[in-house]
Amino acid sequence: MKVSPQVAMTLRQIMLMNFGFFGIQYSFGLQQTAINPIFNFLNADQGQMPILNLAGPVTGLLVQPMIGALSDRTWVPGLGRRRPYFLIGAIGCSLCLFLFPHVTALWMAVLLLWLLDISNNTAMEPFRAFIADTVPEHQQSTGFLMQSVFTGLGITLANVSLYIFNQIGWFQQTTESGIPYLVFGSFYIGAVCSIGSVLVTVLSTPEHEPSPEEMAEIKAKHAKSNALYDIYIAIKEMPGTLWQLALVYLFQWYALFIYWQYISLSIVQSVWKSTPADKEAYGQAFAWTGLVNGFYNVVTFISAFGLMWMARKYAPKYVHAFAVTLAGLALLSIPHITDKYLMFAPMIGFGIGWASMMGVPFMIVVHAIPKERYGVYMGIVNMMIVIPMFIETLTFGRVKFEFWVFKTWLVKFDFKGIYNLFLGSNPANALTFAGVLLLIAAALTVMIKTSNKPVGVSENA
Repeated sequence: MKVSPQVAMTLRQIMLMNFGFFGIQYSFGLQQTAINPIFNFLNADQGQMPILNLAGPVTGLLVQPMIGALSDRTWVPGLGRRRPYFLIGAIGCSLCLFLFPHVTALWMAVLLLWLLDISNNTAMEPFRAFIADTVPEHQQSTGFLMQSVFTGLGITLANVSLYIFNQIGWFQQTTESGIPYLVFGSFYIGAVCSIGSVLVTVLSTPEHEPSPEEMAEIKAKHAKSNALYDIYIAIKEMPGTLWQLALVYLFQWYALFIYWQYISLSIVQSVWKSTPADKEAYGQAFAWTGLVNGFYNVVTFISAFGLMWMARKYAPKYVHAFAVTLAGLALLSIPHITDKYLMFAPMIGFGIGWASMMGVPFMIVVHAIPKERYGVYMGIVNMMIVIPMFIETLTFGRVKFEFWVFKTWLVKFDFKGIYNLFLGSNPANALTFAGVLLLIAAALTVMIKTSNKPVGVSENA
C-alpha cells in the first residue's frame, strides 16, 4: 500500500495506519481500570493512590518528547522514521502485560507499571506524528479521530474482558496475593493485541522515504544538536496556541487522573455501600467498573464518527468545549447514582468527551506546528498531558517520606493532600471535584485564540 501526502487516502488506508493504536489503547485500558484495583488488592493505602501512579506522568514527561525528537531525526531503511518506535514500544508492552498478573507484592506492581508506561509512551507518541506526516491536510480530522475510534475499541475490549472473565467461575478465584484470576485472562489477551496490532500497521503502511536533501538534513541534525536541545528550542519557540492548550490540559488531565484512580472506590461506595476492605464487594465493583468503562469506550468508538462530521462544520475548539462539558457533567452525576445499571447513563457524556480528548485538540494545534518538527511538538503536547498528572500525584493524595541526612538530621515530609484535607477522604467528593475541573477546561477551550473555521476550511474561505 503506497500512499502520498498529496494524494487522498482511502478509509481503509487510514484505518490500517491507525490499527496499531488499538493494541496500545488495549494496554492503556487495562492501566485505567485494572492497575489501581490491583494496588488495592495488594492492600495499598487509598490516600496514596496518586503517588503509586507516579509512573504515568513521569515517564510521559520524559519519554514522549524524547521519542518525538528522536523520531524527527531518525530514518531506518526498511522501517522508516516512526515505525521503529511503534515496534520497540509494543514489544515492551507485551512483555509487561504478560508478567503483571504474577506480581505478589505492591512494589512489584509499581515497578511493572513503570516499565509498562515507558513502553506505552514509546509506542504512542510517534502515532500522532505519523498521522501528521502521512495524511493529507484535508483528511487530518479523519486521521486523528480514527485514533479515537481505535482508542474506543481497544479500551472497550480491555474493560469488557475483565467483566466477561469475572462471569466464569474459575476466574473468580484469587491468587495467594489476592489478585483475581480474571486479571490473567485480560492481561494475556492484551499482550497478544499489543504486538499483533502494531505489526499490522508496520507491515501495511510504509513511510515516505526522505529525498536526498531531506536525508542530508536528518544527518545534519544528528551532527549539530541532540534531542534534548531540540526539545528546549521547540519549547522556547512554541506558538501561543499551544500555550493556551497547555492551560486547558492542566484542568482536563488533572481531572481524568482523579477519575481513573477513584472511580472503582466511588462505585463500591455508592452502589455496593461498602469499601475495598470487603474483598468480595470490591471484586464485584471492580468488575462492574470494567464494564462501565468499557461502555464509555463503546460510546467513544461511535461518537468519534460524529465528531469527524462536527469538525468539518464547526471550529475544533467549539467541538472540544462541547464534548468536555458533557464529560464534566457526567462526573458530577456519578457519585449520586446508587443503581449499578443507571451508572451507564453518565458514561454517554464521558465517552463523547473522551473521544474528543483523544483527537480534537491535535486539530486545534496542528496548523500552528512546523511540519518538519511534528515529532518533537507532538511529544511536547504529551508533556502538557502528563505534567498535570504529575501535579495531581503530588497534590491530590498523601505524600509522605522521611530520611536521615549525614546520620544526624532527620528530614520529614507529610502532606496529606487535597483528597484528605479538603474532600474528607471521600471518593464521591473526588469525582465531584474532577467534574468541576472539566467544566473549567471546557470554558478555557473556547478562549483559545485560533481559527474559528472548521477543519479543512482556510482562513480566506
